[in-house]
Amino acid sequence: MTVATLPSGLLMVHRHCAGATEFCGVTAGVGSRDELTPGRYGLAHFVEHTLFKGTSRRSDSYVLNRMEAVGGELNAYTTKEETSVYSAMPAGNYRRATALIAELVIDSQFPSRRIDREREVICDEIDSYLDSPADGVFDLFDEMVFAGNPLAHNILGTKESVAAIDSDVCRGFMRSHFTADNMVYFYLGPERPDRVFRAAGRAFEGLPAHGAPKSRVAPSLCTPCVDVQDGSAHQSHTVMGALIGGLHAPDRFDTALAINILGGPGMNSLLNVALRERRGLVYTVDASSALYSDCGLMTVYFGCDHEDTALCTRLSSNVLDSLASSRLTPRRLDACKRQFLGQVTLGGDNKEQLALSTARAVLHGLMPPSLAVTSERINAVTPESLRDAAVRLAEAPLRRLTLK
Repeated sequence: MTVATLPSGLLMVHRHCAGATEFCGVTAGVGSRDELTPGRYGLAHFVEHTLFKGTSRRSDSYVLNRMEAVGGELNAYTTKEETSVYSAMPAGNYRRATALIAELVIDSQFPSRRIDREREVICDEIDSYLDSPADGVFDLFDEMVFAGNPLAHNILGTKESVAAIDSDVCRGFMRSHFTADNMVYFYLGPERPDRVFRAAGRAFEGLPAHGAPKSRVAPSLCTPCVDVQDGSAHQSHTVMGALIGGLHAPDRFDTALAINILGGPGMNSLLNVALRERRGLVYTVDASSALYSDCGLMTVYFGCDHEDTALCTRLSSNVLDSLASSRLTPRRLDACKRQFLGQVTLGGDNKEQLALSTARAVLHGLMPPSLAVTSERINAVTPESLRDAAVRLAEAPLRRLTLK
């Protein structure tokens, strides 16, 4: 991996990967948690959708066809802390993609007629999301856990906030946040780093060096709480969880392994065995984590019949307590490590996700994902440090939300 910095301060990261495809783009350190007032909720996501509607020199038709003409794709996504604009394409087209993405970032105009049409699409997306209680319950849980903090509101915003966003607001958002000091350019593919960096240097010459300062505040610790809401669903959807350490937490690998044992994607996870395999109470149960720059959130989710909610909640708590109270044997721990690292290896074959996660890591000042580094950190986990991580999970103030 090669990292360089333009005179403007823009970080650039190159990751060599042989093959017939390549990926490049930018990741900016701005997301829904940077929307500080209800009238701006959904702005980052709105900009992600409407960024492709034309520049002062290019029509939306040009933007739409520029990468597709060579069999490539132009895409974007928004999280609570980042917004990425990138392209996946046959190898040899990185100059075309880099120039296009740079022009979009620097000079998107957000013409009113075009973004009004896209506004309807975003409202349909909001409706679609509300129709899925298994997804919506996580947003409701975030509102509970992060109450009073911008991390609480969902990425899509509301129909009312989306209706209030206009062209000037979108352009101001880009000028404030898509700046050299808040962005990483990334490339993954077979091309040499010097060539890629030269192309990026030319393309991003007009990029503003500095933008608006961040005003993020870490969420405060929450007290235990239980809430039940009416979702008019045929099944109950429950999320329970607690705040944990974030991207920079020293114990994040111990915690990641503990959560994977608890409810990772394997059918042999403790929660899946206890709730589904032994008792047939659920179709889906899992444990996961979302890590942010200054905090993290561990969640357990299950969907079950209404009358089984209390039992599934109790069993889930018991499974977590048992992991915290027991000490895995070295043989059992080694098996859990092999399973975790096998999952990481499978995930590493997804080049698109590898490119995006590399950019995110560099943006946050972390080592990019590497199987060698991850293996070293996971293999350093001991039975004692794993149990300590499980104890911290079990003793954290737990919140629970059920959508019926």
